[in-house]
Amino acid sequence: MTSFINSTFELQEPIATMKQPLLKVAALLAASLAPNACAQAQQAPAKIMRPNVLFIAVYDIKPLLGCYGDKTVRSPNIDRLAARGMLFERAYCNQAVCAPSRNALMTGLRPQTLGIYDLATNFRKAVPNAVTLPQSFMRAGYHAAAIGKIMHRGHGNVEDTASWSVPAVQPGPEYAAAATLADRRKRMQEARQRGVPESRIGIQVKGPATESVDGPDNAYGDGKIADEAIKRLQAAKVQNGQPFFLALGFSKPHLPFCAPTKYWNLYNPAAFSLAQPQTPPQGAPSFAPQFGGELRQYVGIPKKGDLPAELQRHLIHGYHAATSYMDAQVGRVLDALDANGLSPNTIIVLWGDHGWHLGDHGMWCKHTNYEEAARIPLIVAAPGLKRGVKSTSLVETVDLYPTLCELAGVAPQAEKLEGTSFVPILKNPVTHTKDSIIHVYPRNQALGRAIRTARHRLVEWKQPGAAAESAVFELYDYQTDPRETRNLAAEQPEVMKQLRAILARHPEAKPQISAAATISSNGTSTGKRRRGENRTAMFARRDKDGDGKLTRDEFLLNQPDPGKAPQRFTLFDTNKDGALSKDEFLTMGGTTP
Repeated sequence: MTSFINSTFELQEPIATMKQPLLKVAALLAASLAPNACAQAQQAPAKIMRPNVLFIAVYDIKPLLGCYGDKTVRSPNIDRLAARGMLFERAYCNQAVCAPSRNALMTGLRPQTLGIYDLATNFRKAVPNAVTLPQSFMRAGYHAAAIGKIMHRGHGNVEDTASWSVPAVQPGPEYAAAATLADRRKRMQEARQRGVPESRIGIQVKGPATESVDGPDNAYGDGKIADEAIKRLQAAKVQNGQPFFLALGFSKPHLPFCAPTKYWNLYNPAAFSLAQPQTPPQGAPSFAPQFGGELRQYVGIPKKGDLPAELQRHLIHGYHAATSYMDAQVGRVLDALDANGLSPNTIIVLWGDHGWHLGDHGMWCKHTNYEEAARIPLIVAAPGLKRGVKSTSLVETVDLYPTLCELAGVAPQAEKLEGTSFVPILKNPVTHTKDSIIHVYPRNQALGRAIRTARHRLVEWKQPGAAAESAVFELYDYQTDPRETRNLAAEQPEVMKQLRAILARHPEAKPQISAAATISSNGTSTGKRRRGENRTAMFARRDKDGDGKLTRDEFLLNQPDPGKAPQRFTLFDTNKDGALSKDEFLTMGGTTP
């Protein structure tokens, strides 16, 4: 267990970017925590105690929580966090997939500014000298640590060690049942015998989509994350000079939906209703939806077609059980924060990296621009600010970097931030800091740029840099059609004009950047090209007919190793339909987290 460094950081002069009301809050807070505060204040200038930051990131969590109005899910601990802070009803990610969403959080830059929409490309390929959110805090004297998944690791991507005072840790395991582990070991060995590269085995050889064991919470990784977080908070109490930025990355409810049996038993599976509607929006482009390619990699899930109703209910049950399991770990951490006397001087944030389709529109997982994938839970509790309130003001992931810096009195060290601090909303929940947010998702060679206002969502689909006339559009009105059943782009030209004008305020999106060199975990370039790099461009070059998939002939044409290429095609074609989708090609048959 790594302890916090024992050193004192004192704010000698107000930072120019800090708001005076917050300085007063911090000063009062410092005085309230010091013995004989009044007498000391007469003898010496008051010292301002920097608040700690507890940042809780949750993987694949949609706003399916009691505090967001859901009547079925059991989430008492996140609900009580909402009661001590502000809940944001209209918070959105900047891209509904892991790595780009987390890049936006850590760099304060949107995916279309970085030119990174995939999992494999490290953000320092685009901004080598980026100063991440925790780095800004470190430069202000904070101890920054990560437990669990904060940045994306895997698919060729690496942890950013420059962002943490001590090495980040990511506990496992994914599965705990002996039978599951034995079966997966057997199939992994079979994959090795077929020649699957070791780096791909864990991605290609999945276990079941759900699991339940009658065991303790730390039978799975999230329980171990809470265990370690509790140790760190106990250490912070003892060594209480230096403020901390502690980031926890809980993995559930990400697939597979694994949780101890007691969390499954919270629910009656027969009581779950299937999501509605079960078909894509009428008039939507055929490429805009997706139908659960990530889910279909798991054992027991059909490779094609609609999922049977009972299987849908089981998956919905699993998502709820995994959510309740994660919620219990959040509760353990909050209890430790309170028990160690750290809560009065700690900013707490709970953030979801993106939403999740649970069968609505016939879709599963994330990977779209629709509401269920883009909308996220966001709760902020900070000393001296409003408690138990909700705001319908629009916020997006890139807004968190400047917001946390302002709350803590830390000067952002990044050269550029695209977000807007929503501290004014934290002071007054009816305040608005923006009239719209923007998020993106790529599909084949096109990029969908989505403008979300309080009422509408516009999605523009075109290749980055292509003429505006080439675009295909979607338009949804959430006041009259909250379930996105009909694309209104052809029916409401005036609304389209207004929203396209908002979109025009944003710079043109960059194409996916080429990964010209491998980036090490400390942010430095090795100068070596990776095999399989810039696969987006490779896919476009091979897709001769532009239909968004590769036939066997297209894949095999001009391969440098014609003897081995057919075997690769078979490995990459995970759904065995005789063609490679773009996702299958880009991930070499693996799934997209």
